[in-house]
Amino acid sequence: MRKLNDQNALVLFSGGQDSAISLAWALERFQHVETVGFDYGQRHAIELGARDAVRQAITEAFSDWSARLGKDTLVDATGLRDLGETAMTHETEIVLADDGLPTTFVPARNLVFLTLAAALAYRRNAAILVAGMCEADYSGYPDCRAATLAAQMEALRLGTETDMRLETPLMTITKAESWRLAEQLGGETLVNIVNEHSHSCYRGVRAERHEWGYGCGDCPACELRARGWAGYRGSA
Repeated sequence: MRKLNDQNALVLFSGGQDSAISLAWALERFQHVETVGFDYGQRHAIELGARDAVRQAITEAFSDWSARLGKDTLVDATGLRDLGETAMTHETEIVLADDGLPTTFVPARNLVFLTLAAALAYRRNAAILVAGMCEADYSGYPDCRAATLAAQMEALRLGTETDMRLETPLMTITKAESWRLAEQLGGETLVNIVNEHSHSCYRGVRAERHEWGYGCGDCPACELRARGWAGYRGSA
C-alpha cells in the first residue's frame, strides 16, 4: 500500500457555505491544503466564481492560512448534466419528486466528485480529502450520508491501494452550529467572509443581499442557510 502524506489535504470546494467552512477547518489543521471544484453544468454556476472570492478573502485575512493554501483545480464534470434533467442542472421546478427526494438531487454526484478528487489527491500525495457533506441539516440527498461516503472511501482505498481518508467536519452538526464553528476557527472575520463571499442559492441569484448572504430566499439551499444563520445569531 502506498502511504500518502497525512499533512497534505485536498478540499472539495464548491464555493458554498459548507465547503468554505470546511476549507478553513482544513487550513487550521494541515500543512498544505489544495482545493478542487467541479463544473457539472450547474444552473447556479455563479458558485464557481465564489470559489475564487472566498480563497482570495481568506488569503488576505489570515496570513498563516495563506501560507498553507496551495493550488486550486477546476474539473470538467459536465457529463453529469448529460445523463438527465435535474433542477440543479436544468431550468426545471424545484419540488419534491415522487421518490421523496427533491428534484435538485443529482444522482451519485458526490460519489463522482469523490472519485475525481481521489484521483487528484493521489497525484498530489495527499492522504486527506475534506468535504462539507452533512446529514444533520441538509436536503436529504442519500450521497451526503456518512454510510454512503464511508463505503465509497473504502472502494477508493482499495482501488488506489493507498491510506487515503475522508474528513467531513460538518457531518453531524446543524447549519447554526457550522456558523459557530466558523467563528471558533477565524472569529467574526471568517464569519463575514463566508457570509459575504460564499454562494449557496440553487437558482444562482446574486442580486439580492439578505442578512445571511446572497440568494433568492426561497429555494431549499437559501431556506437552510437562512434558518441556520437565524439560529446562530439567536444564540450569540
